[in-house]
Amino acid sequence: MDRQRLDMWCERTIVGMVLAILAIGPLATGAVRGQDFAVLGGLAMLGTAAWVVRFWANPSHRIQWPPACWAVLGFVAYAVFQYTQADVEYVARRELMRVLVYGWLFYIVLNNLHHQETTQTLLIALLGLGTLNAMYAVYQVLSQSQSVWHFIKPEGYFGRGSGTYICPNHLAGFLEMLLPIAAAQVFLSRANPVAKVFYGYAALVMLIGIGATISRGGWISIGFALLVFFVVLFRQRSYRLVVVVTVLVVGIGAAFSLTRAYEVQKRFHNVLPGRDQDIRVRPLLWIPAFKMWRDHPVLGVGPGHFDVRFPAYRPILVQARPYWAHNDYLNTLADWGLIGVGIIGAFLTFLAIGFARTTKYVRRTQSDLTVKKSDRAATVLGIGLGLLALLVHSFLDFNMQIPANAIVAVTLMASLTSHLRFATDRYWVTPRWTGRILVTLLACGTFVYLVPRLVDQYREGRLLTRSEEPNVGIHRVALLRAASVVEPNNAETVAKVGECHRLISWEGEEDWEQQIEEAKRWFERAIALNRFDPFPVVRYGMCLDWQKRHEEAERYFDRALALDPNNHYLVMLRGWHEMQKGDFEASKAWFERSWQIKPYDNEFAVKYLAIATARTAAQKK
Repeated sequence: MDRQRLDMWCERTIVGMVLAILAIGPLATGAVRGQDFAVLGGLAMLGTAAWVVRFWANPSHRIQWPPACWAVLGFVAYAVFQYTQADVEYVARRELMRVLVYGWLFYIVLNNLHHQETTQTLLIALLGLGTLNAMYAVYQVLSQSQSVWHFIKPEGYFGRGSGTYICPNHLAGFLEMLLPIAAAQVFLSRANPVAKVFYGYAALVMLIGIGATISRGGWISIGFALLVFFVVLFRQRSYRLVVVVTVLVVGIGAAFSLTRAYEVQKRFHNVLPGRDQDIRVRPLLWIPAFKMWRDHPVLGVGPGHFDVRFPAYRPILVQARPYWAHNDYLNTLADWGLIGVGIIGAFLTFLAIGFARTTKYVRRTQSDLTVKKSDRAATVLGIGLGLLALLVHSFLDFNMQIPANAIVAVTLMASLTSHLRFATDRYWVTPRWTGRILVTLLACGTFVYLVPRLVDQYREGRLLTRSEEPNVGIHRVALLRAASVVEPNNAETVAKVGECHRLISWEGEEDWEQQIEEAKRWFERAIALNRFDPFPVVRYGMCLDWQKRHEEAERYFDRALALDPNNHYLVMLRGWHEMQKGDFEASKAWFERSWQIKPYDNEFAVKYLAIATARTAAQKK
């Protein structure tokens, strides 16, 4: 095979890998499970390897290196540094792995999918996937389906379309990036009538799909993006009538949905204070994120550490585990500090400047001040507005924490950046020997570091998924132990093994003492791996109580509460500890406090409070 053919096949391989990544991510419920992201990471590494081969097969292979590339490189380097400083290695490593995958994906899309044909292939594939996903969401609403593939959605999402995602908000985030692209192609591209019918149909279906998600953040963001789009069109005389008619039709459809659909009305009723899932919940999560940043302003608390550090900052009104701050900007500020936000801010600034410069050059003006239709202008404007919608939505949600959506966003950012070549040739670079060697060494280093960890992540994810299956029974301990062997630094898995042994010991079999000692050993490991998690600490105290070592146990209960002072469950367990000591009067105060913190869905506090009250009354007789 000659060099030219090898270069061509490498380019096709890269295109195939990118398309596979973009398709698998959303279809695999957003690739939030470890094994699903491992597949995407593996495909990204294959694409990176093919790109490196291109450097050596084609010495004249040129790359684009605009300012945004320096920001991406800087953030990757910063992520590596932050990983070395992190408190919880496992969590930080997962974040670093994502950053590495996203970084290489940005570079390979920027420098291998910039031709008009590959760009159109990329966009058509995304629009087709978005259309099918929106159809699935509409089907879920009409059929009252409670499942995504074979997964059952959480009860709070019933009645809302989520497509192949579990959370409807994340489907809205996916579709809002694509709808403006389809709309721009309809109005501004030179596509043939058949293609325009496809684009128009895709835009309509995705708009209905976003409506089916009943995502308030999704509606606000796509509404803002479409408003900007129609303002841009309205400035052109030939589009004004079309814009007015389109806005009227969309507005009438939205008003009809708001007044007729029960689920829509319920969601907007929940905006009011005092309602279940009211909109105040998000600001309650933003406050801890801001406090974390205030305590660690420069470097933040660590990559992915918002969830790790949240217990100490928990507001009383938030008793669930939030995982993220439900605001990508504050989440980034808390995790990465001012340096991380500064680098990302520089990247977005370069992206915006590039968008503005590119837009000026891809438009083709006529003497009558109207604008000729241009595929490039449609693509640039559509991608820019799609990313704008995501940036608006990021104030209210955590779409960038969902790998599938983050990958689509990174791909669109790279594609938008690649169009800067129409504005200037100054960013084209033909790497010499030193440049090719440097890229090869960086790629090989990433490959050596990342691939074994992606394999382990896939194996661990599969084992953890099997351990959560119904009727797994006694095999759960074995599966969790196997997962802890694959990934010994996962504190949550280690704690789950300890909890299994603790529960077995409480069954009172002959080997209960051996089981309780085994549980304690696993809890000690979990505490060492994540010193911020109160649950291994309190479970260790429960083991000591089971062994009648109440004085020692009390130190662990107090330590757990110091880590998470506003947790209703830990407060309830503190009362349970007092019951084990026989101090029912003291236990009553703890159970009452637990009920005050969470006066709903707190059956254990109610049950134990009744027992403690009865025992106290009996002791006073």
